[in-house]
Amino acid sequence: MITKTALFILWLFVWILLSWPVEAGDIIAGILVSFVVCLMTIDTLKDTYGRGYTPATKRDGLSANVLRPFWFVYYLAVFVWECLKANIDVAFRVVHPDLPIRPGTIRVKTGLRSDIGLTFLANSVTLTPGTTSVDIDKSGGYLYVHMLYAREPYGKLAVVGKFENILRRIFE
Repeated sequence: MITKTALFILWLFVWILLSWPVEAGDIIAGILVSFVVCLMTIDTLKDTYGRGYTPATKRDGLSANVLRPFWFVYYLAVFVWECLKANIDVAFRVVHPDLPIRPGTIRVKTGLRSDIGLTFLANSVTLTPGTTSVDIDKSGGYLYVHMLYAREPYGKLAVVGKFENILRRIFE
């Protein structure tokens, strides 16, 4: 019950921040939306066997279940920052044709195993300008990414590593 309440309060806090300055209607809408989002995201807090919530002592000494929504908010901030940097890079390449453009598809090794984690990673890469996720090889743990400038066919895309580390804390 404490986890559900903490998750609800977190989503309500995010709602209030996004709708600032707040009025009475915003609070009522925020309570309703936070309740629905809480119901939709509560499954991310269950352990891998579906038995309910993993006790804090079982995972890492901290309540990783309660920290997952905070990691998600951090992930959103990192994602927005990486998108801004990629937008500037792509715009700069368009304006200056002397910059190297060598489109290609690379294969990136990923350690994520959960379907939702891989989906978030692939969508995040696709939403970042200059890159598009083409395929996921779950058995081999590879993500195939088409890039505006592909240096080598097998590499570690910097943005994939940043997203992957945070998504592992959220979904695995």
